[in-house]
Amino acid sequence: MGHNQDDAERASVAEQGQDRAVAPGSRPAKQLRFSTNGIPATNRVELWEHHNAKALIPLDIRTIDEEPLEAREVSLGYGSLRFGGVTGSAQVVERSERFIRRNPTDAIAVFFTLRGEALFYHRDGHEIVRPGQAIICDADRPFMRGFSKGLKEMVLTIPREEYLELSAGQPLLKPRIIDFSQGAASNQQMRALAGLVSSTLTGQPGNRPCPEGSALDLLQILVSGGSRETGAGYLAAAHAHIEDHLCDPELGTAKIAAAIGISERHLSRIFLEAGEPSGSYIRERRLELARGILTDPARQSVPVGAVALQVGFASQSYFTRAFKSHYGITPLASRREALWGT
Repeated sequence: MGHNQDDAERASVAEQGQDRAVAPGSRPAKQLRFSTNGIPATNRVELWEHHNAKALIPLDIRTIDEEPLEAREVSLGYGSLRFGGVTGSAQVVERSERFIRRNPTDAIAVFFTLRGEALFYHRDGHEIVRPGQAIICDADRPFMRGFSKGLKEMVLTIPREEYLELSAGQPLLKPRIIDFSQGAASNQQMRALAGLVSSTLTGQPGNRPCPEGSALDLLQILVSGGSRETGAGYLAAAHAHIEDHLCDPELGTAKIAAAIGISERHLSRIFLEAGEPSGSYIRERRLELARGILTDPARQSVPVGAVALQVGFASQSYFTRAFKSHYGITPLASRREALWGT
């Protein structure tokens, strides 16, 4: 490899071994970044392969036309898990039997498709993975993925040994496709996992100081079919469903429990063990959303009653009482204080 190529790689792959800024009590993450910007077109595929081998999974990569490869990736390592966000132009990625023998990874991969359909070829046939769908596969079983229109996706990898612990020893013999987009077909655990991966990559972990435990809890529900108890995983799925339906005035324990596949009693126990009843959690999240609207200068003309209805409260009077009890100030006074300092 020549000096120009070395320089391009150093300029385009940022390997940050130092601790990333994270919430107290979380595990520091190692971050890797890559971009084809500034790399000569003839070297891009080679360096893209080199980066993926270090950051996520070794891949045999090729373009499908004469256009120079465009690719960007950020990856984070938390313990044994790897989180990745990938954007790229049209390409084909493959792990053939021969390639796997030379580059074993001993990992299970979850690919979350955000943009662009992906063809997924494997021993038993092929699948079309569309935006809003995730595919789980064993990275040491041969596959080929094709992106004719480019791709935008998130990736999560877990060591096969840990996966087998979660699945009670059941290997992943065939890839699984699971919906995570909002809608009736959405799997709430997978949707919660997609949200966790996204918030981890964007540096917005919310109330999850370390994503590793929550990710493993959600994966355990997914791979065991809910047969193994994991309160933290169900709690994360419940939180994801609440965020999707926060403004629905009919949202309650019954709807949440049905969406994530457990009984109301079980869900109530999980919330109580976490330190807050589900009803209180929903009310607090609605109040936080309402306060954001009330203090937004661009929405100062929205009446308080309309704000109450927008965030799921059945009446303005109940909303006002709840807001004052939580923040010690009425909604109107909160708006005035934020906008005019009075």
